[in-house]
Amino acid sequence: MSLDSTPTSGTPRTLSAIPLTDPSVTASGDPTIGSLVRDASAQVSSLVRAEVELAKAETMRDVKKAATGSAFFAVAGVVALYSSFFFFFFLAWLLNVWLPMWAASLIVFVLMLIVAGLAALFGFLKVRKIRGPQKTIASLKESQSLLKGDVDPMAALKSGAPSGDAGR
Repeated sequence: MSLDSTPTSGTPRTLSAIPLTDPSVTASGDPTIGSLVRDASAQVSSLVRAEVELAKAETMRDVKKAATGSAFFAVAGVVALYSSFFFFFFLAWLLNVWLPMWAASLIVFVLMLIVAGLAALFGFLKVRKIRGPQKTIASLKESQSLLKGDVDPMAALKSGAPSGDAGR
């Protein structure tokens, strides 16, 4: 419904949705072939637009999770790079007080690898939670089964539950 179609009384003049009655029905009560084709085309178009909007919403949610996981991978890279230059020398010289220099350097190197590994693990755990557009996939399967004629459309509307391949 567009904003400019609302009169001052607050009730809409038009509603852009699937109509409950067909104004193109002939006097005998049967709709014309042209009106049936037009209505079917409009309803399929509405269905496709709704599916695209659902896919966008679910994909945006997963993109945010992927961005968070990617940030952890970036942290792992930054820690591994910068720490190896600055902190490595500090700890190696500090451990050199009690150990030979080669042992101190080896210990510091292993510690830096552990920090980088933990950051990479946290990033992997975030990215692994991405599941994809599950609702869109279920809705598309239901629409496909309705279009194929596998399911009675009225039964699907009355049950309100996804139908089609869900029980297989």
